[in-house]
Amino acid sequence: MEDLRNVVDEYKGWSNEAIVADLDESRVDLEVAIENLAHDFNMGTVVRNANAFNVRAVHVIGKKHYNRRGAMATDKYLHIFHHASLDEFVKNIKTRGWKIIGIENNTPNAKPLNSFQFVKNTVLVFGSESTGLSPEMLAATDDIVKIEQFGSTRSVNVGVASGITMYQYLKQCGILDKYESKC
Repeated sequence: MEDLRNVVDEYKGWSNEAIVADLDESRVDLEVAIENLAHDFNMGTVVRNANAFNVRAVHVIGKKHYNRRGAMATDKYLHIFHHASLDEFVKNIKTRGWKIIGIENNTPNAKPLNSFQFVKNTVLVFGSESTGLSPEMLAATDDIVKIEQFGSTRSVNVGVASGITMYQYLKQCGILDKYESKC
């Protein structure tokens, strides 16, 4: 029987546990958080992107449910943690010594992604499509980054934003070149 799961050919026929164990050997020192206040359909895309870039973990803050169909079952191969509150999430991340970087275009003090210098052990936080990050989340971040845009729209879709930002982290940290991380 043909294996129809959404995995690369290398993993066809492997159990979920074996895939996770193999991916754990090469996870990137990057985590992603979703401030899920509105059960946004696009959050499944953020999870799918997190799998595509082999991030260490995904944190869902607030509503536990997200669009699993949009994730295309890639959440099976990730470590996903649910935090009932923002305080619980922040305590978890800060206790481990990681940096929280908010991705938000509509904040005056946001730094341009192109010139932002990432560090190892970063958590990128994405908000809901309609409202972005909450004021409380913005206050909890170590930095806020925006994706430079040149057209008439004020923002790109949160799923697109997550892919752009994760890719920039990997590029900047030298991970795309298969060299030792520069972060």
